[in-house]
Amino acid sequence: MDKKIKTISAYILVLLVLFTTTIAVLEIWGIHLFDIKAIFWRLMQSLLVIFCSSAVLLFIFAVILKEKKTE
Repeated sequence: MDKKIKTISAYILVLLVLFTTTIAVLEIWGIHLFDIKAIFWRLMQSLLVIFCSSAVLLFIFAVILKEKKTE
């Protein structure tokens, strides 16, 4: 039962991280005037947000959803 609760909570955290990442990227790419400098900075901000969310997802999968090896 404990493993089932950990798995469900991990997937809820994953969905929460993906949702907030999507909202952050959409907020970064709001309606603005298009010029090269603004596009470059929005691209860098988007990559930073995606990198941070992938680090959180990696932590969730590595720590919470870690399966023990059976020998």
